[in-house]
Amino acid sequence: MVGMRDVAKSAGVSLSTVSLVVNGTGYVSAEMRERVEAAMRALDYIPNELARNLYKGRTDLIGVIVPTIRHPFFSTLTACVQHALADRGLRTMLCSTADVAAGEAEYVDMLRRHMMDGIVMGAHTTHDLDYWTSIGRPVVAFDRYLGKGIASIGSDHEQGGLLVADLLLKAGARRVVTVGGPRAQFHDLEQWEETAAGADAGAEPGTTFPTVRYHLTLERELKAAGAWHEYVEAGEVDDLQGYAETMRRVCDRVAAGEIDAVVSSDVGAAFCVQEALRRGIRIPEDLQVVAYDGTYLAQAAGMRVTAVRQDFEAISDLIATRMLEAIQREAAKESGARRKAADVAAQGRPRGVVGEGEPSGPEGVADPESGEVVSRIIGMIGELVPVRVVPGETVRSR
Repeated sequence: MVGMRDVAKSAGVSLSTVSLVVNGTGYVSAEMRERVEAAMRALDYIPNELARNLYKGRTDLIGVIVPTIRHPFFSTLTACVQHALADRGLRTMLCSTADVAAGEAEYVDMLRRHMMDGIVMGAHTTHDLDYWTSIGRPVVAFDRYLGKGIASIGSDHEQGGLLVADLLLKAGARRVVTVGGPRAQFHDLEQWEETAAGADAGAEPGTTFPTVRYHLTLERELKAAGAWHEYVEAGEVDDLQGYAETMRRVCDRVAAGEIDAVVSSDVGAAFCVQEALRRGIRIPEDLQVVAYDGTYLAQAAGMRVTAVRQDFEAISDLIATRMLEAIQREAAKESGARRKAADVAAQGRPRGVVGEGEPSGPEGVADPESGEVVSRIIGMIGELVPVRVVPGETVRSR
């Protein structure tokens, strides 16, 4: 087997120079680097990845946890996140919690044992907030709040709810149904509402699902305009058949004149359009449909579905940037701790710790005495990415 010594001999350089080139550390002149790389190619030398990771104290591996990759939103997001991480020299290990038996706990254990450098958490979790903050390793949250000090990125779902409401109200919709996942996934929000309004006012929210803001905002705006609204539950996010069956029942009510507009994810909107067309329900004359996500599926439903699109590229870039920053902070903190330990051992007295502090993250939520649930949870996400309307054929022109 070809080793670094063979490369050094072939290139006519020292072993330490080859090590610097292989590990990407220290200064090596361009001429020397080219000689080493030419020798590596000629000898077909493959660096020992495990040894290199041990040398660097990193694996360059990031765990990305999502509910499922069967859903077009999460498959699109995962692809974009993988690309953004790769641009920063990081690889992706995917965990789809609904598709495999082992879930987030296995990945957290791998993170704690330094088998990966960080976790992007994009799935609903029932763990308490102190579970995530106690890990003490790089974690970035997507569309959920995992506790103080943990970076959180998400779409501006309050803006999304306002955009949907504006679209439908200006197009004359008066009887609107929103189809989504089980309403029970919001139960922890309701529990926090009761707690925050009571003796423990100011407590952090227990919910990790801030996307509820889109539903609450839409409901609020429709109610204020005097429009009727109902939330209809479909299956879990991975239960695509559940969405198909729900949309059949919704279209029964459309045909009976009970509903004139439907809002759902791209999956639900696509099933709704296909079912309506099959029954001869006219879109958008008799039924208006808005998709919320804006993936490729919104363009492949038989009609171009009017959609509110989340900016997958901007979200992914922010996630990758915050992850790299968290990894660098962790490395600086560990380096400072090692230097402090060496100072104590050498001098017998403590010195100041070198390294950066924890990321500030969101400072909690707005005033718990506020009357609006939406305003109470708006501060849960540290960085919000705007959404935008993608015009289609399923909403009447104004």
